[in-house]
Amino acid sequence: MAKVHFIGAGPGAADLITVRGRDLLGRCPVCLYAGSVVAPEILSWCPPDARLVDTAPLDLDAIEAEFVRAHAAGQDVARLHSGDLSIYSAVAEQIRRLERRGIPYTLTPGVPSFAAAAASLGRELTVPGLAQTVVLTRMSGRASAMPAGEALAAYAATGATLAVHLAVHVLEKVVGEVLPYYGADCAVAVIFRASWPEERRIIGTLADIVAKVQAAPMERSALILIGPALAATDFRESALYDPDYRRRYRPTPGNGA
Repeated sequence: MAKVHFIGAGPGAADLITVRGRDLLGRCPVCLYAGSVVAPEILSWCPPDARLVDTAPLDLDAIEAEFVRAHAAGQDVARLHSGDLSIYSAVAEQIRRLERRGIPYTLTPGVPSFAAAAASLGRELTVPGLAQTVVLTRMSGRASAMPAGEALAAYAATGATLAVHLAVHVLEKVVGEVLPYYGADCAVAVIFRASWPEERRIIGTLADIVAKVQAAPMERSALILIGPALAATDFRESALYDPDYRRRYRPTPGNGA
């Protein structure tokens, strides 16, 4: 039976799609992709004669119609979304419509943008003694308001590393909400299109990041990373690799191993 295969295309670079995602693209005669955020190079994995549909100008009804059309023809569909499907992908409402119609589907995860941004910075987002939590969040916008209780300041109060999506246009507000909890010298990075050829990064602190971004504006899709882990150099090493830390896969000295 024909299926709709939702595929996380990854953060941008064509070779950061998963092997499973690439193989699915190569088998599907129809591909629906978000042209505004999916790199064109990723479409090279599709069959040469595949029907390619850019969903950027389509509403949900039109996307659903494409699913129904392909299913009636017995064709599998590769539905490409940027990054990973688990957050901010608008997959939930598409799945609900497929389930109503009895059209089967699969989900293949992708490399999320925050992971690509951390790699670009050469940083780990969780550092012993400084941050062991990463908060993925956003600010209220036209597409979706934030639920009650999900205030940025509440997350900042935990001291976690913050990955704030789709908020560079309100960067000054973001800084204002988190500044009391992290302090003016806390590290901040704003990354646009991590892993793309046109990737841009602006690195600073809560004291100067607004001015830096105003001097070199970025598009709304840029990601904001905030937290002490981004600039950490003086921190204790993880116990994981400590020679005195007993773990299942490391023989204890003197036990005959």
